[in-house]
Amino acid sequence: MRVREERVLADRRLAKSGGQLEELLAACWETTVDPGPYAFGDKPIDWAAVLQGDRFFTLLNIRALTYGPDYGFSVSCRNCRARIEWEVDLTKLPVRPLSSESRAAFMAGNRFETTLPDAGRRVWFKLLTGDDERKLPALQRAAPDRLLSLVLAYRVLEIDGVDPKDKRAFLEDLTLRDADFLVDEFDRVDCGVDTTIEVECPECREVQDVDLPFDSAFFLPGRERTARRKARSASSPT
Repeated sequence: MRVREERVLADRRLAKSGGQLEELLAACWETTVDPGPYAFGDKPIDWAAVLQGDRFFTLLNIRALTYGPDYGFSVSCRNCRARIEWEVDLTKLPVRPLSSESRAAFMAGNRFETTLPDAGRRVWFKLLTGDDERKLPALQRAAPDRLLSLVLAYRVLEIDGVDPKDKRAFLEDLTLRDADFLVDEFDRVDCGVDTTIEVECPECREVQDVDLPFDSAFFLPGRERTARRKARSASSPT
């Protein structure tokens, strides 16, 4: 990232509309070496059509190239509430590539099939792209008490023997076992980065899993700048 990208990070309109990350990706793109499963050719990448996993992987690498691979953050211990300062190497997070089968299905129309164990119905669903990433938060805010059924209804394209107008009602009547199975199927065929990190509290030694903090502050130097200032202050003569 360069100084001019600060305007993207500071743009509240973009942040509210969900277009901030897309603008940042477009601003940092220079050339496409291999378009992979996308039909962009030599044209600039249409980030709205790129899979969510590929977008996030790219953003992690933009951050690592800009400030270095080490990213520091803090969380509260769930046991004793102490503040935990932690650091992770962004380039060493586990990455799950898109399988050849998933790549073929995505290129053939982004349509994947599975069968629900309890309901016994065949279901067809899609992988999320940048366009979906922008739409989902608004839908979730509109129905915060039905997040699971909303996400399922958004991603499920068709259910064998169920009329499209009855899809939402069918999904809300699923057993939780079927719902959990379906979410696992979403993850199984998708690509992505595992951002669940194991941290240990320095006070009580409790070990807990936390998700890598990811917001606009992720793209600012933050803790690194503070550490440099402290180091300079410590080395300055009294």
